[in-house]
Amino acid sequence: MVITASAQEYLKDLLAKQNTPGIGVRIFVENAGTPRAECCMAYSTPGEEDFNDAKIDYADFSAYLDSPSIPYLKDAVIDYNKDRFGGQLTFKAPNSKIPRIGADASIEERIGYVLQAEINPGLAAHGGNVSLVELFDDPADGLTAVLQFGGGCQGCSAVDMTLKQGVETSLKEHIPELGRVIDKTDHTKREGAYFK
Repeated sequence: MVITASAQEYLKDLLAKQNTPGIGVRIFVENAGTPRAECCMAYSTPGEEDFNDAKIDYADFSAYLDSPSIPYLKDAVIDYNKDRFGGQLTFKAPNSKIPRIGADASIEERIGYVLQAEINPGLAAHGGNVSLVELFDDPADGLTAVLQFGGGCQGCSAVDMTLKQGVETSLKEHIPELGRVIDKTDHTKREGAYFK
């Protein structure tokens, strides 16, 4: 994780206004590894530190990274851009929404990872997304993943092609034990569809 020089300068000034010697910032991710992930920063006054947190010392303050959030803060950048209205602190954390899975992850977790890390970023270009609804063993087709599309994919006329040539192909490539992928989305609702 990087806090740019301009962001450090902004935070130094902000922290100085708190009139609390030794005050720093604590950085964490709420709802980490989900589409609702949100990167957050809060004041960290002396004595409030969590000893499990990672500490990064900067010239004028310390930043404390919430231990469970650290994998989701990989490649994160906190920057400050000045503009005519003053400026804006920005927080970019490309890995905050991607679930972390280990070698012993369940098939559901592995499917969720592929959907969030590889498929949904592509669908997001059209305002769409897809999620796993359920997984069951079908006597004829084997392990079956039931998916639901949302956003620009719901009601989209190209969703069948997206499912078969994109989503199903990618999922089977990463999860060979998967026999079939089906869509349970109600595509009669077409208000926000990318292709009508």
